[in-house]
Amino acid sequence: MIETFSESLFAELEQFASMFPRIAFGIVVILLFYFAGKLISRVYDGILGRTSLSETNLHYFQRLIVGVSVFIGFIFFLNIIGFQTFAASLLAGGGLVAIMLGFAFRDIGENLLAGFFLAFSRPFNKGDLIESAGLQGRVQNIHLRHTHIRTGDGCDIFIPSAQLFTRPLHNYTMDGLRRGQFTVGIDYADDAKAATDLLLQTIKKSKGVIKKPAPSVSIKGFDPDYVELQVFFWINVRDQELSLPVIRSSAMEACRLALIREKFTFSADVTSAVDLSTVHVRMDSVVEAGEPN
Repeated sequence: MIETFSESLFAELEQFASMFPRIAFGIVVILLFYFAGKLISRVYDGILGRTSLSETNLHYFQRLIVGVSVFIGFIFFLNIIGFQTFAASLLAGGGLVAIMLGFAFRDIGENLLAGFFLAFSRPFNKGDLIESAGLQGRVQNIHLRHTHIRTGDGCDIFIPSAQLFTRPLHNYTMDGLRRGQFTVGIDYADDAKAATDLLLQTIKKSKGVIKKPAPSVSIKGFDPDYVELQVFFWINVRDQELSLPVIRSSAMEACRLALIREKFTFSADVTSAVDLSTVHVRMDSVVEAGEPN
């Protein structure tokens, strides 16, 4: 039995020795395809690196190019060492395997494909403030399958790429501007024109409000109890220290103090109630003629 095992072992070693040159050559071919893929990825990085593609997407495409090159080199390796049938079946069965995996991992494949298209459409970049399906936050990282955002209250959310691709996406940072607004009510007896001028001058001096586009103040409508004024202003959303809620709160407080200083009446002080004062009525008796007193 030992002799049989030894003979089999020596036979396998002899076969391996006879195939070693082809195996070595096949490994060299794989290495050549690997370095060719690295070279192509560097050229790709030099060309598309000047565009607005995110760094994450650039790294992904670099890895994809290298991976495809190595796979092609592996197919050549199988042909070189004499496994042509296996190489052909691997290529032929790749489509069937892809279909089976597509059904098994439909959600994952959908997100990967959506991330692939998002990489070319470039609707947002790292650091942008975005919103999708009620989820709003600043982009922390962009991956092929999902995007990592952080909300204003510090919650980290990972939004699937399919959701970002198929649903409406709001980007508040693409042009660097975002509009804020608030309303205030004054009494009908007050001068609305003077109030709008006062609010406009006050909002222009508020911290964080930019000059262009210029802020504006207008009469929004007539409530039964007060005249409603609406204030619009713009901020630079790339200013990380001043967010919209902070700027709006500061501007509202400045406008409130300005209206108080100029003796305007706020909507909370306006009433439509009727003041029913006490009326004293005096009743005197009437004496008819001819009747004794």
